[in-house]
Amino acid sequence: MRWVDFKDSVKRFWEDFKHQKAGITGLILLILLVALAIGAPYMTSPDVPVKWQTGVAWITNPKNAPPSWENYFTSQTRAVQAEYTITNMHVQTIKNGTYTIYKLSLTYNMKYDVPPADIVIMGLHSNATNPKQVPQVKMTLVRPPEKGVKDNRLDLISQITLPNNNAIQVAHLDQTRNHILYWLYLNGVLKIPNVPPSMITPDNINMFVMTNTTLYQMVAAMDSMRVMFGRLTDSNGNPLPIEKVISTPQSLKGTYGLVITITVPSNVKVDFTNFKVAFVGRTYGLLGTDQYGRPIALGILWGTRVALAIGLAVAITSVLIGILIGVTSAYLGGWADEAIQRFTEFMMTLPVLPMLILLSLYFGGRVNLTQLVFFLVIFGWMGTSKVARSMALQIKEQTYVEAARALGASTGRVVFKHIVPQLLPYAFASIALSVPGAILSEAGLSFLGLTSQNLITWGQMLNTAHQNGATINGYWWQVIPPGLAISFVGLVFVLLGVSLDTVLNPRLKRA
Repeated sequence: MRWVDFKDSVKRFWEDFKHQKAGITGLILLILLVALAIGAPYMTSPDVPVKWQTGVAWITNPKNAPPSWENYFTSQTRAVQAEYTITNMHVQTIKNGTYTIYKLSLTYNMKYDVPPADIVIMGLHSNATNPKQVPQVKMTLVRPPEKGVKDNRLDLISQITLPNNNAIQVAHLDQTRNHILYWLYLNGVLKIPNVPPSMITPDNINMFVMTNTTLYQMVAAMDSMRVMFGRLTDSNGNPLPIEKVISTPQSLKGTYGLVITITVPSNVKVDFTNFKVAFVGRTYGLLGTDQYGRPIALGILWGTRVALAIGLAVAITSVLIGILIGVTSAYLGGWADEAIQRFTEFMMTLPVLPMLILLSLYFGGRVNLTQLVFFLVIFGWMGTSKVARSMALQIKEQTYVEAARALGASTGRVVFKHIVPQLLPYAFASIALSVPGAILSEAGLSFLGLTSQNLITWGQMLNTAHQNGATINGYWWQVIPPGLAISFVGLVFVLLGVSLDTVLNPRLKRA
């Protein structure tokens, strides 16, 4: 085909295709999907697939948190994720003899009915070479003024060792809980009768609490974050009952201050480049998180790459193989045609999903991307082959094919120059319509846990949600977005496939 003829064919095709509203919609959506797939490493981080497999990378994120926009539809607003780096803090450096003290302070606007789930600090590096030189951390929460409360400063941590790049989850520390109890005692909320105040310290207060079974049970079930961000007195400044403060706390809204004091020997260098403080939200981002704290939106974005890669690779390869086998079978005829057709029918009788499961288990139960594409192609070419054979049987009887044979054209020239080009319109439509099936097959295997964990796929996200009991626990954001993503990509290619078939198949064109 000459270049002029090719350009003319493309122009005629576009003139017909642009009148297909469904096809144009599908094309726009496909371009958007491709842009998201290509741009994923640049919009996020190239190492997201590696981080996805490790829980440490998401330690600052809440677990099983719903999307932040759910606050607009609930009676109680829940805290959203808030993270601070060293650039968001006021840093004061104090030289004290042989020690250096870094005092980092920040402010947090607590405007929610349900406070953060935790405070996490991480990413502190030093060149300490022995345990005695490791940075020592102290953390104090400065609460907004509250009528009737004597001390609005709550020491969350008095002293704790922070090795390089380790994280401190404040709400999980026994030290934090004991400091909260001692603070409640100092403010007259927690009563410990018959014990002199001089005998009670943050280190031993839990021992006195244990003597009261009812109180100890309440403390054991206490949400430390709700208490530290909760009210201690009523509107008149009278202390609230301890049961209300611990079991059903009411949020104290306002501006809080957090002061982190880090003490190190003067000869130790401290690197704050990756230092981060996170007020872990009760909600997170656009689509929430899973049980490991991984953002669902991030998984949906990166899953687009795998879905398009697998869908297009399987569809293109299986359609091309199917057309070649079908055309070859029709052109050769006789016993060769019979043998190819019996083999094709045998392959069509095999149950695809059970065979894919068996093959996956044979290869170790965790097939990689290349193996998955290979398996899907093995069981995906037969339908195309049958249709291609039927079309080729008609084309090979045409006069120009007979003329080519009479002029001594080889079998390969007749097949690839005179028959296969006539099947290209069908091939394009078939490729588009085959993509959803490939994506669904991959999702099915991933849901069963038979694909490589090195990939982020929507099927694996559904598998994780199933293991987490998402449907039972009401974690809808872990199930619906991956399911909708699979359906959406399938719809895009169906719109394209039907429109291409309408434009390229003369029998489907409307007058």
